[in-house]
Amino acid sequence: MPKQTRRGTRHAYDPDYAVPPGRTLQDTIEEMGVDQRELAKRSGISVKHVNQIIKGVATITQETAIRLDRVTGVPARMWNQLEANYREQLARIEEKKRLQSDLGWLRGIPTRELIIRGAIEQQDDRVGLLEEALRFFGVASVDAWKEGWQRPQFAFRKSPSVQDKRGAIATWLRLCERKAWEIPCRPFDKPRFRAALKQIRLLSTEPPDVFVNEMVKQSAEAGVVVVLEPELPAASISGAAKWLTPTRAMIGLNLRGRSNDRFWFTFFHEAGHILNDSKKETYIDIDYADDPREQRANEFAANTLIPPALAGDLQRLRSHADVEQFAESIGIAPGIVVGRLQREKIVPYSHLNKLKVRLEWTPA
Repeated sequence: MPKQTRRGTRHAYDPDYAVPPGRTLQDTIEEMGVDQRELAKRSGISVKHVNQIIKGVATITQETAIRLDRVTGVPARMWNQLEANYREQLARIEEKKRLQSDLGWLRGIPTRELIIRGAIEQQDDRVGLLEEALRFFGVASVDAWKEGWQRPQFAFRKSPSVQDKRGAIATWLRLCERKAWEIPCRPFDKPRFRAALKQIRLLSTEPPDVFVNEMVKQSAEAGVVVVLEPELPAASISGAAKWLTPTRAMIGLNLRGRSNDRFWFTFFHEAGHILNDSKKETYIDIDYADDPREQRANEFAANTLIPPALAGDLQRLRSHADVEQFAESIGIAPGIVVGRLQREKIVPYSHLNKLKVRLEWTPA
C-alpha cells in the first residue's frame, strides 16, 4: 500500500503592498524629460487624470494604455499588465484583511498533516496557511466551505462526535476525492458492480499487493473509484462512500484498526451504500450506528462476506482449525470470520486474533 511522502517546500513572494503603474509612468516621463502637464498635453488626457493615474487612484484603461503607448513608446500591453497586476494585488491585500476573521476555522483542519502529505504548502503566516487550506478544498472562502462541506447531509449528522470532527472528516474525504479524479473510471453500472463485488470478495485471501490493484481495477470498470488514503487520527473514520457525479462513485478506505477483517468489512459496508442508498449524501463509517442506513450497510457487508444460509454454522466455530476450515469452504480470509464471531459475541474479542492479518502502509 502506498506511503505518503513530503514534497519540497516553496514560498511564493507575496508582498503586503501594491505598486501602482503610475510609479512606472512617473519614472518613464522623467527619463523622457517631460512633466505631468506635458504628458497631459501630448496624450490628450487631463492633467488631473494624469496625476490620479500616477497616484494609483485612477485606472489605466485600454484606451489610455494605447495613448500612453504612442507618447512613451512603452507598449500598451505593458501598461495594461501593470494595471492588472496592481488591481489584483490590491484585491489580495484586502482579501488577506478579510481572512483575518476566519483564522479560527483552521483549528478544525489538520493542516500540519496536509503539509506532511504534500497536499498544501508550508506558509510563513496563518493567513497564508488559510489560503492554502481553501485552495486544497477548492473553495474561495470559509463560508463557501461551510456551504459545501459542513451543511451537506452527512450520515450520522446528528452525532455529536461527527459535529466536533467535521473539519478532519472533510479533510480526509477531500484527500480521497483528489486521488479519485486521477483514476480512470467507466460510468456506473449497478449490475456490473454487483458482479464485481463477488469477484472482489474472493480476493480477501490474497496479499495486499495483489488484492489492492484488482479491487481498484474491477470497481473502476463498474463505475466506482476505490481510493486508499492513510487515516487522519482526528477524523476517527474507517471509510466513506460518496457520489462524485451521478455516474461516478467513490469508496474511500484507510487502515484504521489495521486488521484485515475491519478493512474488508468496511469496503463492503461502503459498497452497500453505493448500491442501496441515496446519491445525495456522503456516508462515513464511524463508531455510531443508530442510522438505519448504516445498519442496512452493515447487514449488506455481513451477508456478502458470509452468506446468510451459512451463518448458522458460526455458532459451532471455537478453534483456529474450525475457523480456517470454514473460511476456506466459503472462500474468504479466516480473519474475516474471526471478526464476525467477535462482533456477534460468539467468542470474546481476546480470542482467535492470531488468524487476523495486520495491514500496513508500505512504500509505493
